[in-house]
Amino acid sequence: MEFARKFKLMFSTVPMLGWLLGTLVAVLIEYYWGYDYISYYLGLPKIPVLFGALIMLKKPMMIPGAIGYDMIVYVIPILLVAKVSSRFTNPLAASFERLPLWVSVLIHLVFFYAILHLWAGINDYRVLIVKLTLISIILTVSINVINGYQGEFSCSHPGFMALGAYTSSIITLVLFVNDKIFGTALLPASFGPWLFPFALLAGGAAAALGSLLVAIPSFRTRGDYLAIISLAFMFIVKSAVENLHIIGGARGMGGQPDYAPLPIIFIWTMLCIWVVHNFVSSIMGKALNTVRDDEAASESMTIKTRKTKMTAFMFGAFWAGVGGGLFAHVLAYINPGMFSINRLAEILAMVYFGGLNSIVGSIVGAVSINVLGEALRPLELFKWIIIPLILILVMIFKPYGLISFKEINAKRLLRSKNNPENLVKSDPMNTMAKDKLGV
Repeated sequence: MEFARKFKLMFSTVPMLGWLLGTLVAVLIEYYWGYDYISYYLGLPKIPVLFGALIMLKKPMMIPGAIGYDMIVYVIPILLVAKVSSRFTNPLAASFERLPLWVSVLIHLVFFYAILHLWAGINDYRVLIVKLTLISIILTVSINVINGYQGEFSCSHPGFMALGAYTSSIITLVLFVNDKIFGTALLPASFGPWLFPFALLAGGAAAALGSLLVAIPSFRTRGDYLAIISLAFMFIVKSAVENLHIIGGARGMGGQPDYAPLPIIFIWTMLCIWVVHNFVSSIMGKALNTVRDDEAASESMTIKTRKTKMTAFMFGAFWAGVGGGLFAHVLAYINPGMFSINRLAEILAMVYFGGLNSIVGSIVGAVSINVLGEALRPLELFKWIIIPLILILVMIFKPYGLISFKEINAKRLLRSKNNPENLVKSDPMNTMAKDKLGV
């Protein structure tokens, strides 16, 4: 504990810019020297895809090499550069504080995306994992609006995802692709990337309208009844798609154009986080929390509880539809089996692992479960034993998830850490900062 406290104190003056700079240096080291030098001299056959986890599970004899690779490429450069660079990243962060907050956030996001793009571009597998993880963030954040902020238990997200995936796929295939099912394209293919956002919005709208089939009858009930109705809706959508041969039926629908590269998915993910954050921070979001805590008291305070719940439900369904549209165009193929009970289990695992009533928790849950699932892929069947055991332990010791009931504070996250007042605010136990202030 004493070591952890000293370690935290040592790096308490590093701003977010410092951590990003350290990460950039680590990625550049891997990009230029990871394969030809570092992995070669450590006896690794190739660059570890996910921080050595896959190599360690497939070939335990390479565990020392994989750990050494992570230390040389990631841990040591990030910590060293972050600490050393704090002398100039802190003044730079302080200058950003004088800018409008949205400008500072945008600068940090561009910097972060550049690092992510460079890291993922080392091989195609990383690109796919990053794309699917970003889509999972959209799905997790959107279901947290319903299961976390609203306090209900909905099982219909795979159904909303399917509506969005099939609607956006039909639009892009009909308009921009010469398809064997839908025939000759109605518009030139060059229009596709520019009109793709409208196809995603149409998919989100289809999911939002479909959510009314759950919301109208089910919000007369709560708890288990809503879960049963929403679960039935998921199976109805899956069964309907399986029996609609015009859209491929059980065989699925393929040939979706590649309109979802990494930059596009990243932009939609950041947009989803921003919009959901504004929604849950608004008067509607506060009313939603009130309804969750005590519906009868909310009614007495003139809050229209039914309208509030239906609005939140449709809002969450809309973003699930957008996520489904992106998912379809990343894989360029969808079938009804992709939106079954297994998908529901993954989404619920991510939201309850990360934390309810927290966008930060949703992001942590989506990234953790996706990375963990890929890291444990070599274990095959045992993967589905280990992940549930981890979830059970989290539910025992952290019933609401790892990071619950915590909102994003961009101003606090991005500010300079060289100011003693900021250090005391972020860490009240920071005695060094207190001494500087004379507290």
